[in-house]
Amino acid sequence: MSDSNLGDANLNKESLRGEDLHGADLTGVDLKGRDLSGANLSGANLRGADLRDANLGGADLRCANLSIKDDMSPTNLSGANLGKADLRGAKLYGATLRNADLRNADLRGAKLYGADLRDADLRDADLRNAALFDVDLTDANLRAADLGDATLSDATLSDADLSDANLRGTDLSDADLRGANLDGAKLDDEVN
Repeated sequence: MSDSNLGDANLNKESLRGEDLHGADLTGVDLKGRDLSGANLSGANLRGADLRDANLGGADLRCANLSIKDDMSPTNLSGANLGKADLRGAKLYGATLRNADLRNADLRGAKLYGADLRDADLRDADLRNAALFDVDLTDANLRAADLGDATLSDATLSDADLSDANLRGTDLSDADLRGANLDGAKLDDEVN
């Protein structure tokens, strides 16, 4: 990682709050427990970075590569912009993603056990094969999201917008769907 990729940012500082790390190559960097709230990480490569217990609240992570297999939990991503971010296979156990913008994000195979996604915007997100056990998606916008073969057992989807979403092969056992909008949702064909 060269300094030219990081502009004026000093990664040795305890807090990187509000830093401009746009497009930075942070591959494998230890950011565990760091305060990155409000930082501009759009287009950054965070593959292999240690983000456990990091505060990324309100951070701009649009188009960032977060497709790391390492545990990122319980990372705070409240209000973060993760539009078009690559989160394939990310482990976000118990992570806080309340009010996060995840429009068009790639969450294929992500593990979000017990995550807080209340009021999150997941329109057009790809959640195929994602593990969403005991996730709170109250009031989340999942319009046209692809949840094919995802596991949403014990998830709370009350008042969520699932209109036009792909729910084929999705495990919704014991999910709370009270008040959820399922208009136009694609469900498995009923067996006659």
